[in-house]
Amino acid sequence: MMNRVLLLVLFCGAIANGQENWPRFRGENGSGISLQTGIPTTWTASDLAWTTELPQIGHSSPVVWGKSLFVTTATDGGLQRTLHCLNADTGAEQWQAVVQMGESHKHLKNSWASSTPATDGSVVCVLFADGQRQLAKAWDVSGRELWERDLGSYESEHGLGVSPIMHDGVVLIANDQVGPSSILALDTKTGGTVWSAERTPGKTSYSTPVIAPDGKGGQQLICISESSGVSGLDLATGKVNWQTPKLPMRTVASPIVSEGLVFATCGEGGNGKYFAALRTDAGINADQRMVFERKTMLPYVPGLISRQGLLFLWGDKGILVCLELPTGKEVWSERIDGAFSGSPICIEDRLYCVTEDGTVVVVQAGPEFRELGRTSLGDDCHSTPAVANGHLYFHTFHKVLALRAK
Repeated sequence: MMNRVLLLVLFCGAIANGQENWPRFRGENGSGISLQTGIPTTWTASDLAWTTELPQIGHSSPVVWGKSLFVTTATDGGLQRTLHCLNADTGAEQWQAVVQMGESHKHLKNSWASSTPATDGSVVCVLFADGQRQLAKAWDVSGRELWERDLGSYESEHGLGVSPIMHDGVVLIANDQVGPSSILALDTKTGGTVWSAERTPGKTSYSTPVIAPDGKGGQQLICISESSGVSGLDLATGKVNWQTPKLPMRTVASPIVSEGLVFATCGEGGNGKYFAALRTDAGINADQRMVFERKTMLPYVPGLISRQGLLFLWGDKGILVCLELPTGKEVWSERIDGAFSGSPICIEDRLYCVTEDGTVVVVQAGPEFRELGRTSLGDDCHSTPAVANGHLYFHTFHKVLALRAK
C-alpha cells in the first residue's frame, strides 16, 4: 500500500513540476482533464512565456510530449499543409514538414488544418484531406519522415475534422464519411494495417474516438457517427463488441468516457439536438445500455467535460449546463457571453474555453455557477487549449501562445 501511495505522490509531483504530456486532441484519452496546478484565471500579455507567429492558419490543437510541441497550418485553399514542431519551452521552431494536397471545399468555420496531430513521444502522425483523398503521414520527433498512407477518397460537406489517436504502437483513425468508411489501426512505425473494420457510409463524422474498458478485462475503441451510432470495437481486433442504432444527425463533438459511461452528442445547423449517456460494458443487453437522454441546451461542436460526479455541456452559443451523474438531473444552466468552436478543458476545479474571437473564459467546475475571469488572446481562435510541460498552450488563427504555471 505504501508503494502505491509513494507512486501517486511522485506522479502528482511530476505533474506539478510540468512533466505532463498532452498526446492527442483534448489530452489523455480525450478527457480534456489536466492535473497541472498553478494556471491563473486571468493574465496579461506580459505574463505569457512566449508567443510564436505562424505563417498560415489552422484550427488544430497543440499536442505536446516533453519539450516538443506539434501543431498544423495550411495555406488558403489547402494546397500546402504544414506540420510545425516548436520548442515547448521557448516557442522556437525546431523543424517543419510540408505536405502538398489538392483543392477542397470546407465549412466557413473549418480550416484546411483542423485535424489535431497525435504523438507517443517517438512518432507524430497527422491526417490531411482534400477533395480526392485522405492522407495519414508520420515522422519521428526529430522530423525524419517514416511513412504515409493514402486512405482513399474523402467525401464530406465541411472538410476534415476527425483527429488520429495513438495507443500501444498503433495509430487509430475513425474514417466515417459519405464514401467508403472504416475504422483503421495502423502500425505507428511502418503505417502497415494492423486491422480494419468496415463501416456503413453516411453523414461524415468529425468526432475523434476514445478508449474505454470493455467490462471483460480488455479495452475497446468508442466511436460515434450518424450512420453507425455509438459503438465499441475491440481494441486488438476491431471486432464490434456492441453498437446502438444510427444517430438522428451528424456527429461533430467527440465523445468522452467517465464512470463507466460514454457521453455522445449529435446535431445540425450549428446546434446540438440529441445527447445520450450509455453504459460501455460489452456484455450487457441492448435495452440496458441507455442511462439517460437529452434533447435541449446541447453542444454541437464543443466537447463535454466530466468532473467529480458532474457533467458540463458547453454550448456553441454560450449556454453552459451542469448535469448530475449518473442521473442526468440538471444542476444549473447559465448563459455565457460568446460563441464557441473549441472545446473546454479542466484544470484543477476550473473550466477554460476560448470564444471564436479569442477570449479565454474561465468558470468554476462545480455545483454552483461562477465565472472567474476573461482574458483576450488578441486573435480569433477555433481550437482547443492544451496543457503540458508546465504550460497552458493556445493555438489561435495566426499564433501559438504559452502561459507558464506559477
